[in-house]
Formats: sequence, C-alpha cells, structure tokens
Amino acid sequence: MKQIYLFSSALAFLTSAVLAAQQGATCNSTNPCSSQYPCCSEYGFCGDGYYCLGGCNPLASNTLNSCNPSPMCENANYTLSDTSRILSNYTYFNGNASEYDWVVEQGSIINTTSNGEAAIAVLLTESGGGTLLSSTRYVHYGQITARLQTGRWAGVVTAFITMSSIKDEIDWEFPGNQTTTGQTNYFWQGVIPTQTAGVTETGLTDTYSNWHDFTIDWQPDSLTFLVDGNVTRIITAVEATNNATGVAQFPTTPSRIQLSIWPAGISTEPQGTVQWAGGMINWNDPDYVSAGHFYALFQSVSVQCNDPTTPSASDTSYIYGANSSLDTPSIAFSNASTMINGAPALIGMSTGAMSMWLGVSVALALGGLVL
Repeated sequence: MKQIYLFSSALAFLTSAVLAAQQGATCNSTNPCSSQYPCCSEYGFCGDGYYCLGGCNPLASNTLNSCNPSPMCENANYTLSDTSRILSNYTYFNGNASEYDWVVEQGSIINTTSNGEAAIAVLLTESGGGTLLSSTRYVHYGQITARLQTGRWAGVVTAFITMSSIKDEIDWEFPGNQTTTGQTNYFWQGVIPTQTAGVTETGLTDTYSNWHDFTIDWQPDSLTFLVDGNVTRIITAVEATNNATGVAQFPTTPSRIQLSIWPAGISTEPQGTVQWAGGMINWNDPDYVSAGHFYALFQSVSVQCNDPTTPSASDTSYIYGANSSLDTPSIAFSNASTMINGAPALIGMSTGAMSMWLGVSVALALGGLVL
C-alpha cells in the first residue's frame, strides 16, 4: 500500500510538473501548443484564458479554433484622454470589446495636456520599461490615423503600428532624437526580409513639440502612409511579391492597433537596434530626472474600416479559415463570442521579453542592421 501511495504521489507530482511546463511552454507554427494549454499567446507562450485573446496565434495554437474569435472592426474616433474606455490592467480583459476600446499590456499611462489638447502620455522608466497600448478590436483593411507627439531622446522609440495574430505588421516608428523624421515599414507573417522595406520619411516639423496626424491606409492591393493628410509613401501588393516563390509578402490578416514607447537603447538589446535608435538611453537626462520618466503623447485614433467583403448584421468577429496553413490565410466573419470566462495573467513573459518583442521587427528595419 505504501508503494502504491508513493507511486501515486510521484505520478501526481510528475503530472503537475508536466502541466506547469506546458503552461509556460514556447510555441510556434512547427511546435504548437498542447490541448491542455491550447493557445499560443502573442509572445509565443502556451496557456489558456487570456492567452486565447488579443494576439493569440491560431497557426501556433493547438488547433485553428483554439484562439477566441477576434472582435470585428468598427468605424470609430477614439479620444484617448477619456480613459474610461482604457483597461489599465490587461489581465482583467475578458474579450468584451464593447466594454473597453484599449488595454494596457505593459507600463503606465497618465492624462496630460499639450498645446491645448488633452491627451494621454505613455511612460518609459528605467525600472519598469516601456508602455504598450493595444486596441481590443481588429482592423481588416482600412484607414487608421493616430494624432501624436513623439519622444526626443536617444534610445527611446515611439511607435504607432498594426500587428496581426500571425505577425503581419505595419509601422510608423520614431527612433531616438530624430524629431524631423519618421520611419515607415511593413512585415509579412513576422519574416525579416533580406532587404529592408523600411523607409525614412523626412521634412517633418518637430514631432516632439508639434502634433501630427500619422495615417496608415491599408487596402487589399496597396499600403499608403500619410502625414497630416499628405501622402509620403505608397506600396502595392504586387511590389511586395517574392519573385522566387510568387507569394505576395504583404499584410493580409486582421490586426490590432498598437501605440507604444519602448527602450531600444539598453544593454539587453542587439547592437544594431541600439544604433538604429540613436544610441544608449541617458537615464541622467534632465528631462528624465525632472519628470521621473520619458514619454510620448497620443491624443486620438480614428478608424475607417474597409473589410474586403461586407459583414452581415449578426457578425461580430473574425476567424481564420480552414486553409490557413497556406501562404495567404483565409479570413471569415463569425457571430461566435469573443469572450472568455476568466483572464489569467500571462505566465512566462518578463518585462525584458516584452521589450524584446516590441523591438523584434526593427533590428533589421533599416540598412540591414545586425541582430
């Protein structure tokens, strides 16, 4: 009997250990999650609950249906100074995009005013890292405009991007103290191209002192970047075709809007990323010493949806179709719920790892920088 008890205890311990390992296990398209913890989070860890919401990767999860459906795009003008629609602790989000428009995934925000306009400041500190704000709804093509003022410090990056669950990405980024330029870029399913698609947009008036409207106009056949209503760059899907494979490496999957400030100029970042951002952060900068943080300001975000097909009145979400292992996954509308019953905290994701993801796509963004 004692031997049976010891065996049972050992088996229970091993089972617990295996489940704990599965909960924090890493995942990707060739190493999907187990059925016990089926959802591959946006940072590449297996789990359930919150892991199955925003950014959950269906191609790296246990099945295509493991991730919750993604809340569908709605035309909107978001005034960010109204923080009642921003959930400051993302671990409490249950997938209800009708309750909250934004979640703070990392860091802190505060209300502020600049040039007479109410806004939020997203903060960066030496001890706490940067801040990432994500929309609760997805966009599947459309026009998105963010009104913002950037940082002005070497090593500190301000960003307004779209990011899909399988790492289609479109960027407006503002590295370091380069306050008269902005950088545009795009990525397809997380692939870092051998030749960068990044371009520096010049001739801007001081992006730290002045408000500017930066626009991503994302359509099925083209991608247009604008500043204050003026076109600065156009890319077509045809131009993004890989001649060797014939595949258009162009963003095609529903994406969340993300606003952030992140520390690129720190010792844990690759040297190429540090150089791209203008060097190491000076934590003794008078601005930092005076305020106790670096910051970027976001006043508003507007969204005009342009889904390639018209949803029905009962549709509420996007799902990945059965052929989603193909180079261009199919996307369908659904009336399935986007909500979960509980939302546990993301396990296995450190501040450093999150900062690494915030910067993962820029290390080779310009000029073949070395990871």
